[in-house]
Amino acid sequence: MPLRDVVGHRRLLSLLARAVARDTLPPALLLAGPAGVGKKRVAAALATAINCTAPRSEDPLERDACGACPPCRRIARGIHPDVVVVAPGDSGSIKIEAVRPIIDQANYRPFEARRRVVIIDEADALTVDAQDALLKTLEEPPAASIFLLVSSLPHALLPTVRSRCPRLRFAPLTPGEVATVLVRDHDYSEVEARAAAVDAEGSVGRALSSASTDLVDARATATRVLHHVARAADPSTRLGSVQDLSPKKPTPMDERNHVAACLRIMASMLRDLGIIASQADAGLIANADLRADLEVLSRAYDAKRSMRAYTAIDEALAALERNANAKVVANWLVLQL
Repeated sequence: MPLRDVVGHRRLLSLLARAVARDTLPPALLLAGPAGVGKKRVAAALATAINCTAPRSEDPLERDACGACPPCRRIARGIHPDVVVVAPGDSGSIKIEAVRPIIDQANYRPFEARRRVVIIDEADALTVDAQDALLKTLEEPPAASIFLLVSSLPHALLPTVRSRCPRLRFAPLTPGEVATVLVRDHDYSEVEARAAAVDAEGSVGRALSSASTDLVDARATATRVLHHVARAADPSTRLGSVQDLSPKKPTPMDERNHVAACLRIMASMLRDLGIIASQADAGLIANADLRADLEVLSRAYDAKRSMRAYTAIDEALAALERNANAKVVANWLVLQL
């Protein structure tokens, strides 16, 4: 995959493309950030940009891969001899036996590539022995090799390893970016993708681990409840919307999870209402496909009420995490909205 096809992280991608074009890329990098935001994909795209035989330039990327030459195709298929990926084994760790061969290889010229690229995925799974073995190579890196350590838990690495790898800090993706990846790469419908994205905390991995059908239902429920509460000033009328928050035939855990999902989606909608009320950049709206609903709700939820409601939802989610009764939490919340 070329760098231009990576979703999100535009500033980092631009910096990496410039470093490749000017041959100033450090011999080792630590790609650190939340799980599921595309760090490994960026590492693979960087390997492609380095070794493409027909590179192209496309603003703001000073150098990018063509995606079509033989090295690009082999890297994409995972069969290029000079692009090596190391990942945890069945034990969940990366042992010294997996690291020694790549250290030995690094001392020789690449078979055919411009530079050999070693991607260590989930580098925090490296055992202490494996990190110690890798340390000498990081201290005196071979000129023709580059090491890319990918980790969502960088502090699990030894300080001596971290100190030798400049860190690229990856931020969570926006809900819109998560939805784009789900539709493009995972055959989600637009509705399923948007529902999963607003509850994914910026992680495609988290979105993929959720049941999209359940989240579509939770999103519809959250929308109905906000509309109902917006129209109802009377407390007893508001309490009638609590029935919407309860799933059919729930177990206590199912009910708590369902209510929590609804509340997280409500929180994202309230953030959107705050954006609309303050006339901020519309591109920041997470639930862009619900713009008509948001416009209607904005008549009842000004910036002050949106913030008050958002704070109440935050307190309700904290109560659910402490195992508070889901029905009691829901009853309290609709009176605060």
